[in-house]
Amino acid sequence: MKTTTASLLLTFAFICLATCVQFSAVSAASEAVRDIKGQALRKGVKYYILPVARGRGGGLVLGKKLNGTQCPLEVVQAKREISKGFPLTFASVNPNAQVIRVSTDLNVKFSASSICIQSMVWRLADFDESVSKWFISTNGVAGNPGPQTTGNWFKIEKDGVSKNSYKLVHCPGVCNFCKVICKEVGIHTGVDRVRRLALINDGERPFRVMFKKV
Repeated sequence: MKTTTASLLLTFAFICLATCVQFSAVSAASEAVRDIKGQALRKGVKYYILPVARGRGGGLVLGKKLNGTQCPLEVVQAKREISKGFPLTFASVNPNAQVIRVSTDLNVKFSASSICIQSMVWRLADFDESVSKWFISTNGVAGNPGPQTTGNWFKIEKDGVSKNSYKLVHCPGVCNFCKVICKEVGIHTGVDRVRRLALINDGERPFRVMFKKV
């Protein structure tokens, strides 16, 4: 009898553990990125990325490189605070996912045209030795997760400050054996006074953002 009771208790414990782990995984995966109205961001829907902090610029647009090169265009902050910038869309590394979730690899794409013959997908530009920065550029590749596309993936993380405010991160998880860069995205103001998106070092302030549906 004691052996039977012990076996039943052990079986129950395993079932409970499995259920709890599964529930935790589902709960963690269910946290959606939300716009300023509290609605979950969805794949392919157009949004503006806006700064949480006021008084330093508006939404995100396209701009020249720091050295004046036109193409491919880089991601910069609009000078005027009232400007919402250009619309963008998001696509998860999981092609079947319709909801955009925190801590998930994403492609970010401007829904805009330019004078450059290039894609509007975000990517990490080559290291700029003149200012020791990795800037965020365009002309990336959508989808195809793997070692050849690590520079094209970004994540949205909670910033821990307010309910629907976030920060952007480059820390691709699409290649298990690749050596990748893991840093938050912030703002670098160049000598030309253009505010460009760039990876930041520890101790620097990330670019806190919110999302507004177009």
